[in-house]
Amino acid sequence: MDFPILTLLTFSPVLATAILLFIKNDQEVVLKNVAFLSSLAIFLLSLPLYFSFENKAGMQFVESYSWIPAFGVNYHVAIDGISLFMVLLTTFLTPIVILASWNAVSKNLKGYLVSMLLLETGILGVFVSMDLFLFYVFWEVMLIPMYFLIGIWGGENRIYAAIKFFLYTITGSLLMLVAILVLYFYHGGLTGEYTFNILKIQQIHIPLGYQTWLFLGFGLSFAIKVPLFPFHTWLPDAHVEAPTGGSVILAGVLLKMGIYGFLRFCFPLFPSAIEQFTPLIFILAVIGIIYGALVAMVQPDLKKLVAYSSVSHLGFVMLGIFALNNQGVQGGLIQMVNHGLSTGALFLIVGMLYERRHTRLIADFGGLAKQLPVFTTFFMIITLSSIGLPGLNGFVGEYLILLGIFLNNKVYAVIAATGVILAAVYMLQMFQRTMFGKLDKKENQNLRDLSKREIAVLLPILAFIIFIGVYPNAFLKKMEPTVEALIQTVKDKQIVSLNPEKDLAFKNILNDEENK
Repeated sequence: MDFPILTLLTFSPVLATAILLFIKNDQEVVLKNVAFLSSLAIFLLSLPLYFSFENKAGMQFVESYSWIPAFGVNYHVAIDGISLFMVLLTTFLTPIVILASWNAVSKNLKGYLVSMLLLETGILGVFVSMDLFLFYVFWEVMLIPMYFLIGIWGGENRIYAAIKFFLYTITGSLLMLVAILVLYFYHGGLTGEYTFNILKIQQIHIPLGYQTWLFLGFGLSFAIKVPLFPFHTWLPDAHVEAPTGGSVILAGVLLKMGIYGFLRFCFPLFPSAIEQFTPLIFILAVIGIIYGALVAMVQPDLKKLVAYSSVSHLGFVMLGIFALNNQGVQGGLIQMVNHGLSTGALFLIVGMLYERRHTRLIADFGGLAKQLPVFTTFFMIITLSSIGLPGLNGFVGEYLILLGIFLNNKVYAVIAATGVILAAVYMLQMFQRTMFGKLDKKENQNLRDLSKREIAVLLPILAFIIFIGVYPNAFLKKMEPTVEALIQTVKDKQIVSLNPEKDLAFKNILNDEENK
């Protein structure tokens, strides 16, 4: 396609934001309609990416323009089988979040909608950028609206949660910036071309000693974003204090940016360091799976329970991608989509309960199935999806991940499988205590069931939960060629013998740059 669809897709939310700025603050219905219809149009615009995407490796829908030629910076965007579904998931969830926030946000509605749309631009930019400088710009742009979403429209401890989220993220970002600059100067010194182009930088050899430090620069930033144990402590606070829409976007796509970063940058750029750090990643991921499940099991707060379940589920994804085989990596990719759908829907469910009762404590509920039969049906299917019931989306990802890690390391596969059992325990226990039992609390006896708007919010997610569970090939076929090519590239680079002379050459390059 010659049409610049990725550029239009990425910056359309900014155009919608500009329109919102000309609408008066007291025209809330107009603001909501413009934001929702704009985000819905952006989702429809993204659909040709799927239908026109060819099942082959390599970048597609490529756009490249010179931006700051003096420093080798280009506006270079493209997608492949790794980023395709992250883009689609982002455009899919945004209108759902705006529709879900219809009656939930009353304070500074325009600011909330503007923040949500600018956040969409930042996230899309991260997933389509093929220039490290451009990627870093979007990575930082994404941070600002999320900070405001938590800090302005969050709960009682929103300032603490927003600052903690900001500090964790910016610390990792600065480490990544240093690593990006080192790569920039190394490539320039080695080839004479100073560039931030990811594909060009991937073609050079980086000595193992420098791969280790560069991997730490990128990897710590991505590990914080995932979040991988023990860098997870910002997540429960951010989830609990964020408004429902912020929690959905945070769980649905923001956390996936860390895993995407490992696949897009660390794997092809630092293959020897990946081999070196894989045992450590396995240990941290397994700890995260068990730890997240055990802590979720004892949570009295519904939202905090779902937040800790994310720590556990994303530990599975990290296991899958670091297994470095087709089953594991594809399982990790599709589980990123599944987690975005299932956990995003769980946050929507919790938000709908909170709007009715203004409490999230499990002990304040009970017997709601009698009062809210439609709500209970949606809640039940989404819960079963989250614990990986066969026939629903969660099963596909967990099965492929466990298969992939079993082929790599049987011990970690067995330990990780206990996380599936623990997930069933805490999720079913939470559902049972909330929905069943006696309807003995007066506050719960007059609750209304789902409205048409709320059904419209949950129904599209439910449709994809079932569709992926029944026909996962619609997703797997699109990502398979890219995954195979990535794995082959990493393994080919890992078997290349290291040349000590290149270490010395690299040191000389850095010394020359310092002298200049």
